[in-house]
Amino acid sequence: MPLTLADFDYALPPELVAQVPLPQRSASRLLVVEGARRTDSRFVDLPQWLRAGDLLVMNDSRVLHARLLGRKDSGGQVEVMVERLLEPDVALAQVRASKSPQPGSRLRLEDALDVEVLGREGEFYRLRFPDDAAELIERHGRLPLPPYIERKAEAPDELRYQTVYARETGSVAAPTAGLHFDHELLARLGETGIGIAYVTLHVGAGTFQPVRTSNLAEHRMHTERYLLPQATVDAIAATRARGGRVVAVGTTSLRALESAALGGNIKVGAGDTALFVTPGFDFRVVDLLITNFHLPKSTLLMLVSAFAGLDEIRVAYRHAIAARYRFFSYGDAMLLHRKPI
Repeated sequence: MPLTLADFDYALPPELVAQVPLPQRSASRLLVVEGARRTDSRFVDLPQWLRAGDLLVMNDSRVLHARLLGRKDSGGQVEVMVERLLEPDVALAQVRASKSPQPGSRLRLEDALDVEVLGREGEFYRLRFPDDAAELIERHGRLPLPPYIERKAEAPDELRYQTVYARETGSVAAPTAGLHFDHELLARLGETGIGIAYVTLHVGAGTFQPVRTSNLAEHRMHTERYLLPQATVDAIAATRARGGRVVAVGTTSLRALESAALGGNIKVGAGDTALFVTPGFDFRVVDLLITNFHLPKSTLLMLVSAFAGLDEIRVAYRHAIAARYRFFSYGDAMLLHRKPI
C-alpha cells in the first residue's frame, strides 16, 4: 500500500521540545543509527564516528531578522515573515492580518519603514521596501525563532540560532544540524583528516508549513534557492576518488546536493529546488546525514525515513523519546547511515 501522512506520525511528550540551547554547542547528545544498530553518543565525539578522508558538507546560510511587526493603512495589526528576497528592494513574505492587505496598500513595519503591497503569489505577498530590503530587514527585523519555541527571541539567540560558519544571509530558519558545531570541534575534525565544504540553501518560511493531504503524491513543496560552488563539487569528486564518504550536515545540505544531481552528474551553480524526498528516493550523493529530530508528519521526517529506512527511523525515534533526547531546533542530533537500496 502507498504510504500516507499517518505513517509519519508519532507521539512526542511536549517537555522534550527544547526551548533553549545548551550552554555549549557540542554538548548535545548524538544518536548514531546504522541499520538496526543504535548507539547513544555525544556530539563532541563526532570525529570517532567518521573516518579520515570523509567530507562534511555544510550549509553556510545565515538567518535573516525576517520577522517584522506593524500595522496596515487601516490600523489593523500585521506580522510579516520574509520568505526570500526577489530583487534588491522586493521581498516575498507571509503576511498575517485579520484581513488580507490589498495591492497598492502600505504596511508600517516596526514603526520605522513603510512597505508597499505589490500583489499576492499563492500564500505569499510581494512587498516593495523603500530601500535595500536585506539591509532594512537586518536593521529593523526580529530573529524568527520557530513556532514550537514558546518564547520570544532573546539576546543569546542572536548567536546561538546561527551556525558558527554562517556567512550568506538569506534564511528565515537556521540549518539546525549545524548548530552543534563549535570552532574547537571543527578544528578537531580537520586534524583527523576530515574535509569540510559548503553549499548555500536559504531556508524559507515554508519549512514550517504542515503537509495538508493524506496522499503524499498531492503535496507540493515550497521552493528554496541554493548555490553549489565548484570548490564543493571538486571536493566531492576528490572524496569519492580516495574512497571517502560524503556527510551532509542537515537536510538542507542534503536537498541542495541531491537537487544538483537529479540529472545524473552533480552540477555546479545556482538553482531553485522543490525536492520532496520520500521513501524510495534514489540518493546519488550523500552517504551519511547529520540531522536533528523532526516534527511528526513533516516532510523532513519523510526525508530521514527515506534516507535511513522507515522502520529504522520509527525505532530510533521511540528510543530517543524513551531515552529523553531533546527534540527540534535546539535539541539533540542524529548521525544516520544511508540504508542500501
